[in-house]
Amino acid sequence: MGDPYKILNVPYDASEEQVKEAYRQLARKYHPDNYADSPLSDLANEKMQEINAAYDAIMEKLKNKKQEPFHGTSSYSGSQGQNGQFADIRRLLQQNRLAEAEELLDGTPMTSRDAEWYFLKGNIYFQRGWLDDAMNHFSTACRLNPNNPEYRAAMNRMAWQRQGGNGSPYGRYRTGGGIGGMSPCDCCTNLICADCLCECCGGDLIPCC
Repeated sequence: MGDPYKILNVPYDASEEQVKEAYRQLARKYHPDNYADSPLSDLANEKMQEINAAYDAIMEKLKNKKQEPFHGTSSYSGSQGQNGQFADIRRLLQQNRLAEAEELLDGTPMTSRDAEWYFLKGNIYFQRGWLDDAMNHFSTACRLNPNNPEYRAAMNRMAWQRQGGNGSPYGRYRTGGGIGGMSPCDCCTNLICADCLCECCGGDLIPCC
């Protein structure tokens, strides 16, 4: 069987009622009784079996989600992720299953993409080394929920790296041809500042200035 959500044509965060309604519509369309005297009878039977299997799989998943609340680690412990619609995605991220997590996130309707969505998407970008994209998503998460310490810590970490912080296994910002994260403009600015300090103390670091 393929992806049950695609078979029923429902989003990955569909509610139980949405799943039931999608199932009812497809069942009315493909019920074998509608094709009793048709050469498409066998195809209708196969399609109905696929629909039934997809419905059972999704309903079982929703049932398990209610019975087994998420217990996060320190890396992904936001309150929205523990009991909200993104709990499964946090579990996938903990298991480093980035492609599956991203597929679920991308299947989320635009109207449901809240601060938690942007935070989790930012984590995927961060683990792939796409730090500019990660920073943009963490910033959006903080803007949508400025009181969440987890989102704020992630954005501060990215800001630290942007300023030339070392030690991350995920790479650097794409800042150009500077050294240690510093651009040529940064170097000139620092030299001018140092020359000003020297002149204040009676010296002259750059004679031409």
